[in-house]
Amino acid sequence: MTDRHHLLVHGATFAAVGDRGDISGVRGGGSPDGLFVRDGRHLSRWQLTVDGAVPEVLTPVADGDGTRCVLVPRGGRQEPPAHTLFREQAVGDSSFVESLRVTSNRPVPTTVRLAITADADFTDQFELRSDHRTYAKTGVVRSRRVLDDGLEFTYRRGEWRSVTTITADPAPDGVEETGTGARRLVWTLELEPHGTAELVLRVIARPHGEKRALRVPRSPAAVNEQLLAAEGEFVEGVAFPTGWPELAAACARGLTDLASLQVPATGPDGEELRVPAAGAPWFLTLLGRDALLTSLFTLPYRPRLAAATLPALAATQATRSIPASVAQPGKIVHEVRHGELAHFGQVPYGRYYGSVDATPLFLVLLGAYVEQTGDAALARRLEPHARAAIGWMLDHGGLASRGYLVYRADRGGLANQNWKDSPGAICSADGTRPHGPVVAAGAQGYAYDALRRTAWVARTVWGDETYAALLEQAAADLRDRFQRDFWMRERSFPALALDGEGRQVDALASDAGHLLWSGLLDKEYGEVVGRRLLEPDFFSGWGVRTLAAGQSAYHPLSYHRGSVWPHDNALLTLGLARYGLHDEARTVAHALVDAATATGHRLPEVLAGYGRDTHAEPVPYPHACVRESRSAAAPLALLTAVGGA
Repeated sequence: MTDRHHLLVHGATFAAVGDRGDISGVRGGGSPDGLFVRDGRHLSRWQLTVDGAVPEVLTPVADGDGTRCVLVPRGGRQEPPAHTLFREQAVGDSSFVESLRVTSNRPVPTTVRLAITADADFTDQFELRSDHRTYAKTGVVRSRRVLDDGLEFTYRRGEWRSVTTITADPAPDGVEETGTGARRLVWTLELEPHGTAELVLRVIARPHGEKRALRVPRSPAAVNEQLLAAEGEFVEGVAFPTGWPELAAACARGLTDLASLQVPATGPDGEELRVPAAGAPWFLTLLGRDALLTSLFTLPYRPRLAAATLPALAATQATRSIPASVAQPGKIVHEVRHGELAHFGQVPYGRYYGSVDATPLFLVLLGAYVEQTGDAALARRLEPHARAAIGWMLDHGGLASRGYLVYRADRGGLANQNWKDSPGAICSADGTRPHGPVVAAGAQGYAYDALRRTAWVARTVWGDETYAALLEQAAADLRDRFQRDFWMRERSFPALALDGEGRQVDALASDAGHLLWSGLLDKEYGEVVGRRLLEPDFFSGWGVRTLAAGQSAYHPLSYHRGSVWPHDNALLTLGLARYGLHDEARTVAHALVDAATATGHRLPEVLAGYGRDTHAEPVPYPHACVRESRSAAAPLALLTAVGGA
């Protein structure tokens, strides 16, 4: 049996375990296993043996908020297993807890030797990516200390200190060395005829800077009770469509995922907040664009996400220029990291500002939040931040000097700084990459919407009519320029981008749907674009592809050049509805809901671009985040766009 990885997620903590509940210590590939807290791996091995052998899987781990599996000693048909092991695991806040129940299947007393081999390598997540990068770490000191009831691993590097503590009830009979950094906790259990014994193991992770008194969960059942209560509270009160049960199920699944994807953040006054993380396993942290879009999708149903995301991003807004992190005054952060490599400046992502679109999306969410909730107090509180964000768009962003929001490749970080941020994602139809500063189409739509919404807030909340009029004029000018410079007359479609010389980057891409969501296109152009996105080269049957098939740059398994992204399609569907293309909006919505239904009502980060006409089920993208906040929120955006139709 191929050992798959199963994710357990709770806030800023997640565990990836195999089919038998083990952690093997994988150091690369698409999905490393381990227990991770704040970008560091606090368990790198967690392997169960019974009488010195790895047990067989009778019932493998199933995906869920907790894991359960059933294991038996290896044997044959002629000799039934002497005992059965029932293994249950759960993840809490900076914690991992496991119960092991061993039941004898024999009518006579039996002795069983259980062992857990454990290790904590404290590897930074960036070291586990498959980009083959290495990072120098000088002065590292690792220590292991045997406790009365377990074991403690400590990692030091200068002022950086991380600790993993393992305790067990009952305490192990011994802790053995293995010849490596790992240690083996051992129990010898005497079972009565058909008797049962149970162990509970608890792991507490203390990443660098953790000052809280962390609670040790009592059992997996206790952790799961807390998670179920939080998920139930998050779902409660949302009116799901009764006439479309599949959409209702996708919305409910999305909300329960969002309940577990909340990570801690602080506001401008140091207040504690909970904001949506981008996704697990690679992005269980605050990403500006992701949190903003998630909050926009959920705004009519869970405005609390927006109420937390806005001040959290205001608190991390750049106030000065820092070239190494692409920071500029007024710019909204792209990514916040807490790991060792970020702490020592070995990756630029401690606070990284390589995003051209997080800043306008911040303003879009602020205006939409005030309009939705009537909460003018937040708009008044964040007025300095909003004006600074407008200032960035006009000044450093390039809107005043270049006429558009512009980004330049960051050699230490991201080459592309719009939502399609992988290398080569912005390209011509033949795959050629643009040279020089890039003007991405979708970001101009966000800028247009940001100017208009901030003008409305300035007029209705701040009482600044002059400022509002200036912003409205800037929005109108941007719209005129865009339709002149981006519209490809021979293709009746907007270009994906402009290059450094102002030439059109002519790939046919789904970003055009974002222009519908923003309202940047005239009605006539918008209707043409909306219908074009539903033609077979774009529409796979599971959603609209990021790049239309038939172009040389297209690849169904490319991250951004032919795949299908649920959040991209959610924006597109909202845009279709905005332009009155309701049949087209329903077509895309039904495709996404069908894809969710085929995958347990959960939409992944991204799907392969293969067509439904040749593949009766959606084909997974191999490295997708399984739990991703924008995809979790996408069904709610579909509900907003098409209702229960």
